[in-house]
Amino acid sequence: IPLSSGMILLTWQKIAPTALLYQISPSLNMEILILLAILSTMLGGWGGLNQTQMRKVLAYSSIAHMGWTVIIALINPNLTILSLMIYIMTTLTLFMTLNLSSMTKIKSISNLWNKSTPMTMIVFLTMLSLGGLPPLTGFMPKWLILQELIINNNPTMAIIMALSALLNLFFYMRIIYVSSLTMFPTSNNLKHHWFFSQTKTTNMIPTLTTISSMLLPLTPILIIMT
Repeated sequence: IPLSSGMILLTWQKIAPTALLYQISPSLNMEILILLAILSTMLGGWGGLNQTQMRKVLAYSSIAHMGWTVIIALINPNLTILSLMIYIMTTLTLFMTLNLSSMTKIKSISNLWNKSTPMTMIVFLTMLSLGGLPPLTGFMPKWLILQELIINNNPTMAIIMALSALLNLFFYMRIIYVSSLTMFPTSNNLKHHWFFSQTKTTNMIPTLTTISSMLLPLTPILIIMT
């Protein structure tokens, strides 16, 4: 499917079920939420390990992130909304960057260095934020969710969720390693491509990049709000 359709499926389509989950949160069963969270994070983590298509990687990442959104719905529903908002902002940034540079495979990211180095850095920062690497914004909801689980006497579940997050971070780091420190075989001897001026709009990408990578210092304010 086109990248724009994938962006809608992974962002807009999650708002309605998450809103419903927020409204019925007092009547949810914690055991069912734990089971759904473990299955989602493990399936999303293991499924994305050997993928070469960026759309498949982001699809499995979306499954894993829904596990983090579900696990905290009963304990602190506000963190469910916060986790979804940060995920949507980060995913929008990544999809808009991929769509702007017409990249659908990991191989195409490795060739992006010669075309637009800033775009490559944005892709790498956003992927690390999706993986939950500190001190990027994506680390914030995972940190707060783990803290809430420990406060509510669920240290075992917190450890399992933290270990499952390493799977996501691993395949994002694998993409960055493959696309930046290695070079795919090519029949073209010319490594530097001619740079053409972009005709697509890029107005929202800098703002979304800032939001998806630099909001961790605002965590104390968000803790007070939630």
